[in-house]
Amino acid sequence: MNLNLTLVGQAISFAIFVWFCMKFVWPPVIAALEERSKKIADGLEAANRASRDLELAQEQADKILRDSKENAAEIIEQANKRANQMIDEAKEQVIADGKRLREAAQAEIEQDALRAKEALRAQVSALAFAGAEKILGATIDEKAHSEIVEQLAKEL
Repeated sequence: MNLNLTLVGQAISFAIFVWFCMKFVWPPVIAALEERSKKIADGLEAANRASRDLELAQEQADKILRDSKENAAEIIEQANKRANQMIDEAKEQVIADGKRLREAAQAEIEQDALRAKEALRAQVSALAFAGAEKILGATIDEKAHSEIVEQLAKEL
């Protein structure tokens, strides 16, 4: 065998093999590589989108948290104002009740004093009658001398 003929045969076989690979093997391999490359690019794009969505969600969560804290602080402030208002109203109510009770007690004391004065007047008039009867030695008719008794009661 001739070395040149073998070399030419091998070159022709290699050319046929290369042509066969380029015609039938290479397109599916390139398609598979392109498909894999596209899947990787889509995966990276999805990861980037997910990362942006996560950042947006985090920003929204922070905003909602800030709004909630502000709302809670406002509610607490309103509750404190209402509590202070209720305390002030209760103080005013207690003061009004104290005045009312003081006035009622004062009126009751005045009524008790008037009753005591009336009782004393009655006792003094009875003592005056008893003393006058003893001094005069005669009985005094209270009905007959009611005008004198009234005047005496007013003086006392």
